[in-house]
Amino acid sequence: MKNIVILVSGSGTNLQRIIDTIDSGEIQNAKVSLVVADRECYGLERAKNHHIENVLIPRGKNFSSELGNMIPKDTDLIVLAGFLSILKPEFCENWSGKIINIHPALLPKFGGKGMWGMNVHHAVIEAGEKESGATVHFVTPGIDEGEAILQKSFEVTAEDTPETIAEKVHHIEYEIFPKAINKVLGN
Repeated sequence: MKNIVILVSGSGTNLQRIIDTIDSGEIQNAKVSLVVADRECYGLERAKNHHIENVLIPRGKNFSSELGNMIPKDTDLIVLAGFLSILKPEFCENWSGKIINIHPALLPKFGGKGMWGMNVHHAVIEAGEKESGATVHFVTPGIDEGEAILQKSFEVTAEDTPETIAEKVHHIEYEIFPKAINKVLGN
């Protein structure tokens, strides 16, 4: 059984999707062994509701080192699921190849500092992009610079708003996140 640690900052909808796809067998031979949040959020409640060990480590200058001490040594994969804190380069290097993130755009476009949530979707509209989507990628010291594991796109129409793009992206995230986790775990 592979151990997955999930890092969250918000409502935890992608966390819930991962839990559900493990329960259904879509993600095979894995379990969520720990959920870590960097702020009070509903993601912690989701973990509690599923009897998953969970911990709050408030953001601060020692966050990455505290997180490093908290993650079990037998962790096979760390998944950033709506996680908004920037991890220190040493942490990323220690877990190289075993830490992934989902980003609400087609990287390398619309990645980097400040490109999260609705900021990304506003930028897509302002740039007049004809497509958007989501990317699951490896986490490296450079923000959103890691190798893409899986991407999926959709057409951006003239009627789209940042809110409609966000909704479309979320559906794609639900689809590709479990596939990317299976791929990285070798399932």
